Amino acid sequence: MVHNVDIRLVDAWDDHEIIALYRAGGWWKDDADPASIRELICGSFLFAVAVELPTGRAIGMGRVLSDGVSDGYIQDLVVLPGYRKGGIGRMIVSALLAACQAKGLSWIGLIAEPGSERFYLPLGFRRMRGYIPLLYDPGREDSDALHR
Repeated sequence: MVHNVDIRLVDAWDDHEIIALYRAGGWWKDDADPASIRELICGSFLFAVAVELPTGRAIGMGRVLSDGVSDGYIQDLVVLPGYRKGGIGRMIVSALLAACQAKGLSWIGLIAEPGSERFYLPLGFRRMRGYIPLLYDPGREDSDALHR
């Protein structure tokens, strides 16, 4: 059980702390504009920050993109390496799920990294049989499409 951590749904947070979390997830591009963090947080339907209470710093985050009516997508879930395996990620996802359900969202999905199903299955997620996640990338040929 995690102690001294609070999950907060926020409209703003320290840019440097959020960038550190994106770097910990391997998602921050060095040429990205740090000022874009404010827009990223404000443009999210929900943005959760795991706050270490003794220090007040962000040690984890996650967000939901949504139309605000029916569907929501959880993404960018990350916890700083020194705090992983302690239940913080589970706390973030649980807080996001509860907030989505309270706002009436009936479909909540995510795209999990390979091997991370064990984390999400106990939280109520299941594989979506018959569906394939796709990424818009018009400059790259799909080798699978070439073989059909």
